[in-house]
Amino acid sequence: MGQNTNIRGIVQAAVAMTTVGTLTAVSATVSRYPVYGGQAVRYAVAAVILLGVARLRGPRPGPSARWEWPLLAALAATGLAGFNVCIVEGTHYTSPATIGTVVGSVPVVLAVAAPLMEGRRPAARIVAAAAVVTAGAALANGLGGGSLPGLLLALGALAGEVCFSLLALPLLPRLGAVRVSAYSAAAAVPMLLAAGLAVDGTSVLRVPTRGEVAGLGYLSLVVTAGAFIVWYDALGRIGADRAGLFAGLIPVSAVATTVVLGLRSPGMAELGGALLVGLGVIVGLRRSAERPLAVAAPADDHDPAHDEEGHQDQAHDDQHPEDRRFVAEKAADHGV
Repeated sequence: MGQNTNIRGIVQAAVAMTTVGTLTAVSATVSRYPVYGGQAVRYAVAAVILLGVARLRGPRPGPSARWEWPLLAALAATGLAGFNVCIVEGTHYTSPATIGTVVGSVPVVLAVAAPLMEGRRPAARIVAAAAVVTAGAALANGLGGGSLPGLLLALGALAGEVCFSLLALPLLPRLGAVRVSAYSAAAAVPMLLAAGLAVDGTSVLRVPTRGEVAGLGYLSLVVTAGAFIVWYDALGRIGADRAGLFAGLIPVSAVATTVVLGLRSPGMAELGGALLVGLGVIVGLRRSAERPLAVAAPADDHDPAHDEEGHQDQAHDDQHPEDRRFVAEKAADHGV
C-alpha cells in the first residue's frame, strides 16, 4: 500500500473519468440507435467481457443472497439503469447543460456523504476542493434553463451517479472491482430492456449499422468494462471523497475529445472551467495530517490481508462511473 497505492489510485481515478468524458464524441455514431436498447446492448456486452475476466482471475465466492444480491440490484437500478432513464427523459424537459450542471455537483455530494458513511466528519479541505471542481465543471459544461420536471429528473440523475459509487463500497472488499462491475452491468440489462419496451415497443432493438457496431463496441469495452473496473479499484485506494474530485474531468475530457477530433475549438469558459477543475483536484489531493491518502488495498489485488471470506475492514470509498455530465449531452443526441 502506501505511496504506490496512492499514485496508482490517483492515476486510475483520472483515467476512468477521462475515459468517460470521451463518450460525448462517440455518441454521434449511435445517435440513431434506440436509446434504451443501445444501453441494454452496451451493458450486456460489457457484462460478458467482465464475467470472462472474472473467470480468468480464478474462483472466488459469489455474492451473498442475503444482502449482496439486493445491493447489486439497487446499484444497477439507480447507478446504471435509473441514471440513464433520468438523463434521457430529462432532456425532454430541459437542456443537456442544465442536467450536466446538476450532475456535476457529484464531487461535493461524495465529499460529504462518503466520510459520513465511514462514521467520520467530512474534511473541510476536500469539501472546499470539491466545490471548486464542481464550479469548474459547470463552467466548462455551460449553464442552461428548464422546467421543474427537468430539474427533478436532473436531481434523479445526480442521485443515480452518487449511488453508482456509494452502493458499491460495501461490495468491493469481498467481491472486488471486476465482479461488482460485471454483476451490476448484467443486472441493469433487463431493467433497461423493460424501459425500452415501454417507450419504444418492439423497436427497442434492431440490427446496428457498421458504424453503430463500432460505437457500441467502444462504449461497451472501454467506457463501461474498462472504466468501471478502473474506477471501482481507485475507490479502494484513495477513498470516495478524493476520487470523486476526478468527476470534474468528464466535461473537460469531453471538450478535449472534440478538439482532438477537429469538431470545434474550446471557448474561454471551457478553458477557465478546466483550470478550476485542475486547481480543485490539486487542493483536494493534498495529504492531510488527520487522514492518509490511502484507505485500503483493493480486494482484486489478492492482498493476503483479504481472506477468502472477505473478513477485512473495508474501505468506504466512492462512483462512476459513469459523474457524467457528458452523458447528458450525449443523451440529447440519443447516444447514451
